[in-house]
Amino acid sequence: MADDTGSGPSSPWPFEAHAWLDDQLVAVSRAALHVERPGATPMLCFPAGDLRGDPPALRELQLPAAPPGYVAFDPEDARLQLAFVDSVAGDAERDRTVKRFPAWGTSRDLIGLLDVRPDGDRSFVSTPRDNAANRHRGVVEGSQLLAQAIVAATRLTHGRRVVSASMLFMRAANTHEPLHLQLDELSGGRSFSAFAPQVRQTGKLCASGVMLLDATAPDVMRHAAPMPHTPGPYASEPLDMSVIGRDVRFVDGAYTSDPNAPVGPPILDGWVRYRDVPEDPALHLGLLAHFSGHASIATAMRPHAGIGQAQAHRTLSTAINAIQISFHAAVRADRWMLYRHHSTFAGDGMTHSECKVYGEDGALLASFSVEAMVRSMSNDRPVHDRTSL
Repeated sequence: MADDTGSGPSSPWPFEAHAWLDDQLVAVSRAALHVERPGATPMLCFPAGDLRGDPPALRELQLPAAPPGYVAFDPEDARLQLAFVDSVAGDAERDRTVKRFPAWGTSRDLIGLLDVRPDGDRSFVSTPRDNAANRHRGVVEGSQLLAQAIVAATRLTHGRRVVSASMLFMRAANTHEPLHLQLDELSGGRSFSAFAPQVRQTGKLCASGVMLLDATAPDVMRHAAPMPHTPGPYASEPLDMSVIGRDVRFVDGAYTSDPNAPVGPPILDGWVRYRDVPEDPALHLGLLAHFSGHASIATAMRPHAGIGQAQAHRTLSTAINAIQISFHAAVRADRWMLYRHHSTFAGDGMTHSECKVYGEDGALLASFSVEAMVRSMSNDRPVHDRTSL
């Protein structure tokens, strides 16, 4: 049983909450309570009247810090699964997905991270969001830094289209301190603007890159790589990536962390859609870019038996080293987007992936490439000493 570290603020949980013990559903509630616990995983508390049955093992998992009239369970117990249905009013059944508790946060929390605010001449700062107590690593994703730079540059140029952006990740950034983004202007003409973004934390350089923006012009010619023939989002398997309001579904359920999963081609097709996105083109671009770092390493591992992401940060040292992205059309992140990941090379401790993003209507929205490392930790320095994300 987890230690009782005391409880903090509580609030109604706005989702249908479930508790499973082994294969038995032991609680279902639409009136659960979310209770913060300083320095520990928060509690999901069920009204006592919403429990189903009373097996002795369930009583052993109850936490004493639950408010009167509620029951909370130890979320660290391997036999217990706390989950909830991620949906909004009016959703069809096919739009309802199950997320494990506790989640990292909501799509609004993610948008808040990407929505950097001005902090001086061509400078921006982000608000940190630290979930170290909720099973999530306290390291900032490289694709978050790239997405924040895209949002900042779009705002700085009053809506010019981001043509391309690339970023190298040299030093790990933590989740509990602000990130400071500086956009050094390389050129600024009537048609094009170019910047060299640099991201620092506590004065240390974490990432650097180059960006090109355009005022756009009428077509002289147009073509685009066609969308691959692949099952749609509702024929694909939902995947819990711990963000409420972000629906992620992979074709054939091919995304897995299991080293013993069946092997397949170095291709992963994933559908992604966000809820509650403001009418702000910069944030829609940022959300598309943010997901660019989420599946390329898994794609590279897929053809190789006995290798999976469950080994990351345990026996394998994995990280995104660089991302380059090009945008081809206006983006609506609140509509389904298909990410076609294709790993074209793995070797020498590195992987390379070439990826495309399509709208559900088949329009090519963006192309990106990812350089990543996958190395044995026995032949590497400790993870906390590495200079790459």
